[in-house]
Parts: sequence; structure tokens; C-alpha cells
Amino acid sequence: MRKKQMLMTIIAGAVMASCGGGGQSGKPNFADNEYAVRTVATQSTELQTTFPATIKGIQDVQIRPKVSGFLTQVCVHEGQTVGVGQLLFVVDNETYQAQVRQAQAAVNTAQAQLNTSKLTYENSKKLFDNKVIGQYELETAGNNYTTAQAQLSQAQAALASAKEALSYCYVKSPVAGVVGSLPFKVGALVSASSVEPLTTVSDINTMEVYFSVTEKDFLTMTKGQGGVSAAIAAYPAVQLMLADGTIYSEPGKVVKASGVIDASTGSVSMIARFPNPNKELRSGGAGQIVVPNTNSQAIIVPQEATSEVQNKKFVYLVGKDNKVKYTEIKVDPQDDGQTYIVTSGLKVGDRYVSRGITSLTDGMEIKPITDEQYLKKIDDAAKLGEKQGSAAGFVEVMKGKK
Repeated sequence: MRKKQMLMTIIAGAVMASCGGGGQSGKPNFADNEYAVRTVATQSTELQTTFPATIKGIQDVQIRPKVSGFLTQVCVHEGQTVGVGQLLFVVDNETYQAQVRQAQAAVNTAQAQLNTSKLTYENSKKLFDNKVIGQYELETAGNNYTTAQAQLSQAQAALASAKEALSYCYVKSPVAGVVGSLPFKVGALVSASSVEPLTTVSDINTMEVYFSVTEKDFLTMTKGQGGVSAAIAAYPAVQLMLADGTIYSEPGKVVKASGVIDASTGSVSMIARFPNPNKELRSGGAGQIVVPNTNSQAIIVPQEATSEVQNKKFVYLVGKDNKVKYTEIKVDPQDDGQTYIVTSGLKVGDRYVSRGITSLTDGMEIKPITDEQYLKKIDDAAKLGEKQGSAAGFVEVMKGKK
């Protein structure tokens, strides 16, 4: 028993010695004021700016009836590809067919009256030449002939109008494309004044993707570019991120920009076109436009070298006397989650503390070391912590053997 007590005493002393008198395990000792310091330099970087976007066909045509009536046929299904002039819907046309028959009868009657008045006028001319009738009778026959001609023209116009109204009962596609949703079924009452269209036919060979940029970004883009047209021509190729997070295989090109700033949002609408050979994109879809942004003279700092107070970013600048100064910087709103691109507050040649800033105070004097030296201190401290943990565990084991 006495030997065990002596062994425990020796081990406890070893553990206390290795702990450095109760220092913090696994952490570097900052009593020497050594901090990792970097010197600001520029480098090339590429960021991606994203904008919410809406996908539409290059031509989305709402199909509406021109006449009122009950739907008797729906000749297509949703998602079907149709050509120009293809029949889509049939509206009840019995009334319009009757109107055509009535108008045709009126044409036939007018034609008969015209034939009769023509014969009368020609016969009157012969009688007038033979001095059988006078001038009055001849002019009367001529007027009747002219009136019959006008009546025939009027009847023919009514027939053409009736036929056109009948043709409206057969709703055809004005463009080639893909049929959208079909909210009305056979038997539904439709009219030209219905709020909802019968369907939408979209030309999706090429898609237009709508997105908006801020007024500030738009002004920055157009200044010094020779106007909006030149700025659009110089705009880089863009990508489309789909709703599932994947990037669409075909690149797009910005082709249009609105000439009016939306007063409610302070943004400018822009349109990019994407080829759609495999019909992967559908009108009405959503995604995000991805715009690449390359900067060959960027100042980049790690996010762990910064602190944030009231939405402002700060770093510790290191002066010539190795004293640190708490300094505000401004950064690009787009970042990769690990670094910031500094837009102001730092310049080439400045020195800043890159690691361990949580233990710094403004005006504190430090001893600059490299990142590699700092990381070595961290590693040494971690190894020391492991040794302390092993020794402490051994003590617990020996206690359990008593």
C-alpha cells in the first residue's frame, strides 16, 4: 500500500509539471504576444454574382376565343408540340353555321335580283333606242340595276362576316410551340372576355430569362461603355442555375435592357437568351442568372482576420512600431464563405493580423510571425494537450486499482 501511494504522488507531480502549473491545455501561449501577420498584396480572383430570374419562351402567346360558346372539342393535350395553324379547340358553332346559311341565302336572293334588274336595264336600253320608252324609264331601270349590284355586295359582305365568325369557333395556333396548361374542359362556357386564356403556346426553341439589376449596378455598367447598347454587347456570357441547383449546359447572352427604372424596386429589368435544343427549359420556370466577375487586382483577406460590429467589418492593422490599430474596411457583398474582397480600408504594403485576433486590443504591441510559425504553435499546444490528457487518464486508472 505504501508503494502505491508513493507511485501516485510521483505521477501526480509529473502531470502538474506537464500542465505548466495549470495553463490552458491545447492552446498556444500568447504571453509572448506573437501573432500571425500578413502583408497586403493583390491577386486575381473570380466571383459569381447571382440574380433571381424567371424563364419564358421567346414567344408566349395566350390563346383566347373570339366568340362565346361552349367548348365542344379540346384537340390537344398539355405539353404537346403544335405547328402554326394547328387546330386546338372547337367552340359550339351551330348558331354560327345557321348565320352562314342565312347569309348565303341572302346572297343568292341578291344575285337573282341583280340578274333580273340587269335584264330589265338591257331591254330598256333597246326600247329607248327604238324610241319606245323615254329617258325616265331608262334611268329608272339603270338605277334598279345599280341598287341590285349594291345589295349583292352587301349580302356578300354579310356572308364573309358570317363565315369569319364561324371560323372563330375553330381556335388554331398562331405560332409553333408547346401547349401550356388547359384550364377549360369540354362543356365549359368560354368567351373573349374570360380572364383566363384557353391555353398558352410557347416557342421554346430559344428561351428568354428575365432578371433585374440595381440602378447603381446598371449605371456602373453603362458608364464609359458608349451607352446601353455598347454595355450589353460587352456584357459577359452568363449561366443559368436551375431550381435544383444545377447549372444549365448552354451559356446565355444578355440581349435587352429596359429603358425604364422600376420606381417601386429601384431596379432595371434585363433579358438573357439561352438556346434550348433539348427542350430542357420550360416557360414559367424559375432560376438564377450567374454573372462571372473577374478582378485581377483584388485585395483578399481571410474572414477569420476580420471582426464584425454593427454590420461593419474591421481588421487589426500593424504599424511600423508593431502596434495594432483597429481599422474599418469595406468588402464586396459577394464572397466565397472563406475570404473577403476588400474594396477600401487596405492598400498594397499594409500589414494586418491574420490569425488569433480575438485576444487583441487596440494599441497593443505584438511580435509579428508568419502563418506557418503560428500554426506550428497551435500544433505544439495540441500535442501538449494530448500528453496532459494521457497522463491524467493514467492517474485515474491507478486510482481505480486501489
